[in-house]
Amino acid sequence: MIPMNTHYTELKDSYLFYRIAQKVNAYLEEHPGARLYRMGIGDVSLPLCSAVIRALHEAVDDQAVKSRFHGYMPECGAPFLREAIAGYYAQRGVTLAPDEAFVSSGASDELGDILDLFDRSSTALVIEPAYPAYVDANVLAGRKILHLASGKENGFLPEPDEGLQADLLYICSPNNPTGAVFTREKLQKWVDYANRHGSLILFDAAYEAFIEDPTLPHSIFELPGARTCAVEICSLSKTAGFTGTRLGYTVIPKDLERGGLRLNDMWVRNRTTKTNGVSYIIQKGGAAVFTPEGQRQVRENIQVYKSNAKLLTDVLDKLGVWYCGGKNAPYIWMKCPDGLTSWAFFDRLLHEIQVVGTPGEGFGACGEGYFRFSTFGDPEDTKEAARRLTGLLGRR
Repeated sequence: MIPMNTHYTELKDSYLFYRIAQKVNAYLEEHPGARLYRMGIGDVSLPLCSAVIRALHEAVDDQAVKSRFHGYMPECGAPFLREAIAGYYAQRGVTLAPDEAFVSSGASDELGDILDLFDRSSTALVIEPAYPAYVDANVLAGRKILHLASGKENGFLPEPDEGLQADLLYICSPNNPTGAVFTREKLQKWVDYANRHGSLILFDAAYEAFIEDPTLPHSIFELPGARTCAVEICSLSKTAGFTGTRLGYTVIPKDLERGGLRLNDMWVRNRTTKTNGVSYIIQKGGAAVFTPEGQRQVRENIQVYKSNAKLLTDVLDKLGVWYCGGKNAPYIWMKCPDGLTSWAFFDRLLHEIQVVGTPGEGFGACGEGYFRFSTFGDPEDTKEAARRLTGLLGRR
């Protein structure tokens, strides 16, 4: 009998989006032809920008010419893309060597794969509400998980708890699902905590491009001491619409060591053992994101999503509903009205105004009573959803 990874049996049912789909499908069966306004799953609705499309076409043409053809790519990333990423960080005053940036097929993949570097005896700390994959990846590894609850009282931005001793610290800023963003002062407390305790921060910066407040950090490496305690995982999915194209990058400073081992060297060995790298075509498209033209175009798209957010936050402001996120993040995290549970509010939105969002309870126990809206939808759909939301909540 082959020994199996029985930790799979410890996973909670992946019920959140499955349950949403079930409820939506049941509603559509009862109301054939009904028009739904979907603001739940965080997939983008705008196409790749023209600078990226042009680069992708050029890269495809390269593959048809012997002198420009590319086979296997460097497992850790093409030099041209690693240099572009380092240049992007330099614009924010962060000095990064190109070989400290590792090209990946997306942040979701890296969040799971990076755990290869740590023994299963290490302990992970997850701030909740949280992206469910943080928990699931550690459950599959058989790792002990500590849960640090956050709430309205701290703006869903808790400070380190000296009573909790953890090796791996998950921090997502701007946060999914809450949209909350750590200030420099609050994030510095986590950096100092990690360095004091020998912990390591896994910093999920997938939504950094949505930050517009110049006082807020885009990267943890803007803070003193971060190079000795943090790994940063980034994505072009929401920044540049690569959800269907798949590209991201992970930053591991050469200063980062634990147990006499340098994590940058370990990750080089991991990638050269377990991957064949990301395709030349996709990397050429990704490099176009970091050109002046690409940056201008992706920011124009981000502004569309920010306009969506403003439509919704204006409604909540007008009606006096508490929320966080929306301004520096693509998610809005609102308090459910009238003491409703998050699933009860989901049902009310679906059945009364045909709007679909995400119940907060699906992101952990302390998400109960809250609700997440994604702002990646079509602008006209968002405008109509905002109008319907005004009518529904205004009748309270």
